[in-house]
Amino acid sequence: MSRWLFGSRKSGTQQSASVYNDVKAGLQTMYRKHLLPLESDFKFQQFYSPLLTDGDFAAKPMVMVLGQYSTGKTTFVQHLLERDYPGLRIGPEPTTDKFVAIMEGPMDQVIPGNTAVVDPTKPFSQLSNFGNIFLQRFECSMLPCVVLNGLTLIDTPGVLSGNKQTSRGYDFEAVVQWFAERVDLILLIFDAHKLDISDEFRRCIHALRGNDTKIRIVLNKADMVSYQQLMRVYGALMWSLGKVISSPEVARVYIGSFWNNPLQNDENRKLFEAEANDLYSDIARVPRDAAIRKLNDFIKRARLAKVNK
Repeated sequence: MSRWLFGSRKSGTQQSASVYNDVKAGLQTMYRKHLLPLESDFKFQQFYSPLLTDGDFAAKPMVMVLGQYSTGKTTFVQHLLERDYPGLRIGPEPTTDKFVAIMEGPMDQVIPGNTAVVDPTKPFSQLSNFGNIFLQRFECSMLPCVVLNGLTLIDTPGVLSGNKQTSRGYDFEAVVQWFAERVDLILLIFDAHKLDISDEFRRCIHALRGNDTKIRIVLNKADMVSYQQLMRVYGALMWSLGKVISSPEVARVYIGSFWNNPLQNDENRKLFEAEANDLYSDIARVPRDAAIRKLNDFIKRARLAKVNK
């Protein structure tokens, strides 16, 4: 999949990277010279979001995968990379118990959270504000992969449901909100057999407010139901989401089975292939549109700082 996702657009991707680097350098200079003094004088970080660091400007575009446990989040990332990433665990139980930043590197390597947040080349220094317990549940997974040339993937712990909900020892929703403000795309993964939205997942979705344009819905494992059942599942998903997503605009929903195994039900093969192509194209646009989104976020931040003044 990565061959056609990025290979056929190699020249365009290189040109986009050049434009992104130029815009990034310009915005970084403007922020240091004009916006940072204003934010510091009026304590902007206490009312809205923390001050930006050099790592925030140097970071590649990011895609966050969020969902309840055992919905196929980590398997989706594995499918996207076409290989396992260091530290990967897959199972029917809540196996991913950490926030994992999957980044390009020269070799397979796992960097613990306490080390990652002090690395000035990475945009995670502000995560130290969430405490040592969180940093024990955060790590960077480095690996050589063509998909990671232009973006970083964020795999998240499975959101618990019902009586399984216990204290994590850190503010899970605040961490989700921190990532949501910085990523370029948010994929909410749902299992076709588990459409219930737990209280914790509801709070996570509420934490995404203000970033509605970044959200995409992925209905995973859809090959395990028939055509008629899929219609009912889709309707039930829309009904459930309508009660937790306050935006009047309809979020884009992708339907399919995103893993490396053959489809269990061929009845909807053409639909799944078309939906998968659309999703991969959406992800492929992230590096190309990174400069525009970075500029848009900078302007939005400048307006907030002006209002705070």
